[in-house]
Amino acid sequence: MPIRDEIHFTKMNGAGNDFVIIDLRHYTSISAQNCLTLSDRHTGIGCDMILGILPPSEPFATIAFRIWCADGAQSMQCGNGARCIAGWALREGLACSPKFMIESPSGLHSVEVLPCGNICVSMGCPDFSPASLPMQGYPAEEDVYEMELYNGNKVQFSALSVGNPHAVILVEDVASADVYATGTALQHSACLPEQINIGFAQIISRRSIKLRVFEFGAGETLACGSGACAAVAALIKQGRLEREVSVSLPGGEILISWENNNAPIYMAGPAEYSFKGSIPYAALR
Repeated sequence: MPIRDEIHFTKMNGAGNDFVIIDLRHYTSISAQNCLTLSDRHTGIGCDMILGILPPSEPFATIAFRIWCADGAQSMQCGNGARCIAGWALREGLACSPKFMIESPSGLHSVEVLPCGNICVSMGCPDFSPASLPMQGYPAEEDVYEMELYNGNKVQFSALSVGNPHAVILVEDVASADVYATGTALQHSACLPEQINIGFAQIISRRSIKLRVFEFGAGETLACGSGACAAVAALIKQGRLEREVSVSLPGGEILISWENNNAPIYMAGPAEYSFKGSIPYAALR
């Protein structure tokens, strides 16, 4: 990143999942240490993830973006972040139509601004193959896997990729789910050698679930758009849900729709502007 006096940013959130957005068209990159500084809620700006705006490589995309977790690790996908990037593009005047395309590290996403003001984003086709995560020791795809964790407990979960990897655990009550202990244990399993998000889903009806998500690099967040897609897709595949489902997360509601098992899954929800600001460049070094 070239030396500048200060770095300008925009703070946005999608259902409480909050982001610092930096226009990297004016900078080279940001480091893992930069991410730790920016995301710190006491000494920095504070956020779950950092999103960097880049020129698109795809001719049909309005903008592209990269994703960094709070700990500096990079991610391939972020559903709430995608909606906020779309909202940022509209606010900055880069997108002048209610329908356009954005480019994430995992590919192209169609965007539509709905009459209610929410933003709908296509999230690609869910991939249930163990290799997509990757997951070791399970050569064949299964609806539900069982694994013994390092603490001796056994856990049953579904697993899939929606551009980034997710495990989904069905629970009777998300309020009493041991999100931190189970999420940490599953993330450190030898069967899952790369970082994975862990969702805890409670079915309310065939059109409604509650969800908590323990994200890699951030811990439990108020919302996770890709996690909502993963939970709904896994439970639809098991025959437990209809094709359009409202997902209640601690930070708000997201609507997920999946026409059929071979189609892209769509996510609709809010993308809210919080504030703009700047941080001295020297504070990031």
